[in-house]
Amino acid sequence: MGVIFLCCDSCFKEWPHPDEKQRLDLSRKLNLEPRQVKFWFQNRRTQMKNQLERHENVMLRQENDKLRVENVAIKDAVRNPICNHCGGVAMLGNITIEENQLRVENAQLRDELSRICGLAEKFLGRPVTPLASPIALPRPSSNLELEVAGNGFGGLSSGGTSLPMGPLTRPGMMGVEKPFNSSVFVELAVTAMDELLRLAQADSPIWMTSLDGGKETLNPVEYMRTFSPCIGLKPSGFVTEASRETGIVMINSLALVETLMDGSRWAQMFPCVIAKASTTDVLSSGIGRTRHGALQLMHAEFQVLSPLVPVRQVKFLRFCKQHGEGLWAVVDVSIDTALDGASINSFVNCRRLPSGCVVQDLSNGYTRVTWIEHSEYDESAVHYLYRSLLSSGLGFGALRWLATLQRQCESIAILLSSTVPCEDHSVLTQAGRRSLLQLTNRMRDNFCAGVCASTVRMWNRLHVASLGEDVKVMTRKSMNIPGEPPGVILSAATSVWMPIMHQQLFSFLRDERQRSKWDILSNGGPMQEMIHIPKGQTSSNCVSLLRLNVS
Repeated sequence: MGVIFLCCDSCFKEWPHPDEKQRLDLSRKLNLEPRQVKFWFQNRRTQMKNQLERHENVMLRQENDKLRVENVAIKDAVRNPICNHCGGVAMLGNITIEENQLRVENAQLRDELSRICGLAEKFLGRPVTPLASPIALPRPSSNLELEVAGNGFGGLSSGGTSLPMGPLTRPGMMGVEKPFNSSVFVELAVTAMDELLRLAQADSPIWMTSLDGGKETLNPVEYMRTFSPCIGLKPSGFVTEASRETGIVMINSLALVETLMDGSRWAQMFPCVIAKASTTDVLSSGIGRTRHGALQLMHAEFQVLSPLVPVRQVKFLRFCKQHGEGLWAVVDVSIDTALDGASINSFVNCRRLPSGCVVQDLSNGYTRVTWIEHSEYDESAVHYLYRSLLSSGLGFGALRWLATLQRQCESIAILLSSTVPCEDHSVLTQAGRRSLLQLTNRMRDNFCAGVCASTVRMWNRLHVASLGEDVKVMTRKSMNIPGEPPGVILSAATSVWMPIMHQQLFSFLRDERQRSKWDILSNGGPMQEMIHIPKGQTSSNCVSLLRLNVS
């Protein structure tokens, strides 16, 4: 029975929510009924949840005890005021209770200022001196809302633009603006940056290498022992996905940092990963006309090209910091809905834990990039065909991000090069090449939008009972969209599993001699390649113009 428990426990760490196929495989291995395996996993999940709740209750009790002690100390200070001249107990009439309360609040403000200055030192990477002049006594109605630009953060601006004065606001219920202190975001960004740098260390014990010596995955036990949650506990039903990859990219660090900090350029660099990206707020644009210290709020939609995988919508902070000459780090971390002023019950299908990249220039103009992806997502909305793919990190993991970055940078370098070999079967000018590439980019974007149904396009889904839930049929109206004729666009998409290696299928689809076997537009005849524009070192990465060979 102990062997069975150990086997189930190791499986639980890998997939705590097994699907029917996984339960059947496990029941056969352990010689148990599938129902027994199902109940064991249910009981194990309940046990883990209870342990987590007990741990949380202990932490809350400790925090409550601290607050109770602080409350008693403040009451004692009000009842027994201290004389500023002699340090003894003040005689009745020397100081009023209201004035003493102001002094207590003033002391709290000084402590808060010291904390923020320490936070600023981590944020800027250099010492920050508190204000030399004494702090004026706050009004009795003050609720400790510090003006960030007046407490050591004015240096975060460049070109006369400073951090927001006082608390920022976010739309709340019924359109009412709800304030929050931007120092909370700064503290979250600094904490996330510290975690990213520690995760990027090559010899970090937090990462485990797969048996084949390939990808690196997170050791959850070591991670929980090393780091405290910076955005709260994982929601019920969510699963964790974490990976790390390192590679050489054909781009310098400054160009890559500028791309990552610009929402539209970032989306263009990862066209099949990012469906939509935008910058919501800029808390700091950087120091000295650089991106060092830049901090901004962003919103993005991440996609896997399948209608069976829902688009991930994430609101997060992006913080950029220079750690040395040619050495940068960019970190993302989701913000709690409570901090963003949204409803606590608003649905979020993905949370981005500290993720991002560490970028280091090399002597040959290339860059070494260490990419880390760490997220928690709702697996129940994902089709069973894609659950193993996502859990392995191939869907949204570091490997996909880094491979896309390498491919795009290589493509840009080749297209901008004046020594690109001409493989066209017809004369094509530089302007014609650029126009053709813009057309292919629009084709790619329209294809991705039609498959994944992000908010880039306003789609209306049609429910066709005869097709089943695995086929997504959608329509939208095209009006005044460049490159599209006006009318109604129909999109139908599905995903299927095929017993063949993906490289074999890809080679078959890109071979113009085989196109008549699957493309109805070829009319059963052979196709001829008229134009070939290389976009990478291999012939499989290219843009081709085909025509029906009528000869």
